[in-house]
Amino acid sequence: MSLLELARLLTERHSDRVASAYVEVVTFASADEIVAMLTVSLEEDWMGLPVWARNLAFRLACLQRPEDVDLLRTAASDLRAFGPDWDSIAADLGRRADNLEAGQDQGLT
Repeated sequence: MSLLELARLLTERHSDRVASAYVEVVTFASADEIVAMLTVSLEEDWMGLPVWARNLAFRLACLQRPEDVDLLRTAASDLRAFGPDWDSIAADLGRRADNLEAGQDQGLT
C-alpha cells in the first residue's frame, strides 16, 4: 500500500494496524514521496491527517532535505498551527530557513 493510501486510511478510520503500517512506510519513504503525500493529504482535508502522522512525516522529510528552505518553512508553519507545544521547534526551523536563504547555515536542527 502506498504512503498516500495509508495517509488516507488514517484520515478515514484510524486503527493500530493502519498506524503501524503508516509508520513503517513513512520511515523508509523518500523525501519526494513524503512531500507528495503531505501535499495531497493536506489539500484534500487539512485537518484529516493526525498531528502525530504529519509531524513524523515533516520531520523525516526535513531530515532528508535539511537545506530545502521551502520544506523547512512549510514544516514550521504546520507546527505553529498545532502549537504552542512546538513553537520553539517551528522557530528553529524558520531561523534555519532564513540562514540557508542568506547563505549562512549555522547547523540549526
